[in-house]
Amino acid sequence: MQVEAVVFDIGNVLIGWQPERYFDAQIGESRRTALFDAVDIHAMMVRIDKGGVFGEVVEDTALAHPEWTREVRWVRDHWNDVAGDEISLSVRLLRALKAKGMPVFALSNFGKENFPMTETKYPFLREFDRRFISGEMRMVKPDVEIYAAVEADCGLAPHALLFADDRQENIEAAAARGWQTHVFAGPEGFAADLVARGLLTADEAR
Repeated sequence: MQVEAVVFDIGNVLIGWQPERYFDAQIGESRRTALFDAVDIHAMMVRIDKGGVFGEVVEDTALAHPEWTREVRWVRDHWNDVAGDEISLSVRLLRALKAKGMPVFALSNFGKENFPMTETKYPFLREFDRRFISGEMRMVKPDVEIYAAVEADCGLAPHALLFADDRQENIEAAAARGWQTHVFAGPEGFAADLVARGLLTADEAR
């Protein structure tokens, strides 16, 4: 089936997302483990991804855990340090596809307020032809509504979309709608898949 647009997740596809690494560096692994046992940082981020106001959700969570208030607030106060580093090969693949005239979209669970902070740090996030950011849409992967919204907005048939995401449940939800998919386990594997599909040459995918 012909691919007419490539859809990228952002976290762990284009930039890293392991907040544990940030906290390990700040307070050590053992205290980070205690923090994450006491405070569900990932659940907090899901609330933000669903449309909760970034600063408000972080502050509510911080105040609900007085023993960890300072550390929880770091997510708000040092967001661009908590978020991960650029995955350089993935960015090159994005640009190589775009240079060949292939539309490239972003589909990411990401907060409305913290996404612009990340965009400032990583200007390549402005290079997508279309961006579907969950906090702006107030719907998240893997809920069916967000995939339907992408289809309706871009006007492409589901089978014309190739979606790369690191989470199996997000991939399965897209595949159930007929999207072509790639389970992202690293940029080298995605590069090889793009070459196998004829979307890039081996040289372009380096």
